Amino acid sequence: MRSRFNINKYSNLVQRSITALVGGVVVILASIYSDWAYFIIFATILGFSQMEFYKLSGLDGMLPLKTFGTILGLIIFTLTFLAEKEILPQPYLFLIFPLVSLTFFIKLYKKTDKKPFTGIAYTYLGIFYVAVPFSLLNMAVFSVDGAYRFEILVGCLTILWASDTGAYFAGTRFGKTKLFERVSPKKSWEGFLGGVFAAIAIAFVISQYFTVLEDWKWLVIAGIIIIAGTYGDLIESLFKRSIAIKDSGTILPGHGGFLDRFDGLLLSVPFITAFLKIW
Repeated sequence: MRSRFNINKYSNLVQRSITALVGGVVVILASIYSDWAYFIIFATILGFSQMEFYKLSGLDGMLPLKTFGTILGLIIFTLTFLAEKEILPQPYLFLIFPLVSLTFFIKLYKKTDKKPFTGIAYTYLGIFYVAVPFSLLNMAVFSVDGAYRFEILVGCLTILWASDTGAYFAGTRFGKTKLFERVSPKKSWEGFLGGVFAAIAIAFVISQYFTVLEDWKWLVIAGIIIIAGTYGDLIESLFKRSIAIKDSGTILPGHGGFLDRFDGLLLSVPFITAFLKIW
């Protein structure tokens, strides 16, 4: 009999590398293939990420509306995608507000919930922390002439992954000075600078091939990802530390959960989208 491939028998670095390679190829190929393929892959990532957030909130004794909150997140993502694609008129985005308000009605009938407003707050936090950034990503990829531009998405992801990779290897090899020890003891300034160098280098290379944006905009996006992406990682670490867990999940070998993998993107996208829409 053939032995099954078991990724868990490899070191953490090998697991991280395999997962990053396979996952990165799937995401990039889907994004390049079509806007609908992008929609499907990121709706899936959003769903898993939001469920992870609600699961972690439950470990801390909170009672958010897990299923309803995740469905709301997917609806918001879908509405913004269809509006940006001009399948739905922009006024349909106003449906988001009454749909989100239904949370209050549902909680009203939860008789065993002793702290309903805490549950409501965490339901909304899951939407704001996960679903809103992914929905803003729709606006970013359609920000040039109203057409879907996979180059923006692939460029941002590549810069983000370069920053993470540079920080990981530089931190592992040279890390001595703690960056934010209270929240993440393993992160160092040396690792941060390694991420800065890798992100800027990749942004420069991308700017030579993805001319959908001017060169200086790619460098600004790299700066946003370096700063906001690092804070996104620290904020998720703070959240995990507050409930005494190491990873947000186990679905991605070597990385943990979807929140662990996309935490930098969640905080970077609002700034990137605002930048692209204004300038």
